[in-house]
Amino acid sequence: MGCDGGTIPKRHELVKGPKKVEKVDKNAALAARWKYCALSTEKLRRPIVTCDLGRLYNKDAVIEFLLDKSADRPNSEVVSHLRGIKDIKELNLTDNPAWEGERRNTKGDRYEDMHCAMFICPVVGLEMNGKHRFCFLRTCGCVFSDRALKEVKTEICHKCGDPFKEEDLVVLNGTKEEVEKLREIMEEKRAKAKATKKIQTPPKPFLQRAKLQQKMVKTAASQQSLGPLVLPAPPRWSNPWRHLEAWRNPGARGPSSPWKRSQRPTNLFSPATVQPSAPKPRRPTGSPTPPTTSK
Repeated sequence: MGCDGGTIPKRHELVKGPKKVEKVDKNAALAARWKYCALSTEKLRRPIVTCDLGRLYNKDAVIEFLLDKSADRPNSEVVSHLRGIKDIKELNLTDNPAWEGERRNTKGDRYEDMHCAMFICPVVGLEMNGKHRFCFLRTCGCVFSDRALKEVKTEICHKCGDPFKEEDLVVLNGTKEEVEKLREIMEEKRAKAKATKKIQTPPKPFLQRAKLQQKMVKTAASQQSLGPLVLPAPPRWSNPWRHLEAWRNPGARGPSSPWKRSQRPTNLFSPATVQPSAPKPRRPTGSPTPPTTSK
């Protein structure tokens, strides 16, 4: 009995069942959401921005994503709601004086506290490590803990002094239920903005008509400022190339020129009409001529 070498396999070695779901440490997952960019999965560094859903990103990663128009962009589902740079807000964060950064554990031989965060609440001093709930203001981008907003109730920002409302508060890295609520609010705002834009912008024919009216008004105003429009009188020469001929042949301008003053029409656009010239007065024949005296 047995297999090659006399081994006796057991049932769980031959029959493979479903794999067990790997359990993820919740504390480590929360700490990673506050330390790493949700788009590029790199460590967060200033400038740090967020969206209407409360996710944290590196600003350069979001700009690169928006500029990249290829179909195989990484983590495109995470930022599919971002349409442009106007959909993100730069955060005004407060540094943690107790955070030493990566210089504290360069060799990897020291214990690194996962709950030590780069930023803290400027009012209470709580660290942004995932254990506490934090919010940011849409108006100014300042970040505070939920405890500070509950303990010190005010309608003015604690850090910069700008006024705000409860609608301007957005939860950072909230739960699934909070993210769904924020998504609904975002879609409602976009629908309202689209409806108001449609109401404010008139249709195309109306715009074209308005532009034409503005152009007519401008031309009329310019004509009034310059005075009545006076057209120059047409030239008296019937031949438009007469000046070139006279320039090439200066003798044509003398009395031997075939162009006489009687043949010059007064209007360029009317055919030349030759009027008979009046006869020159002649002296009567047989009249005495004045005597000439010779010196």
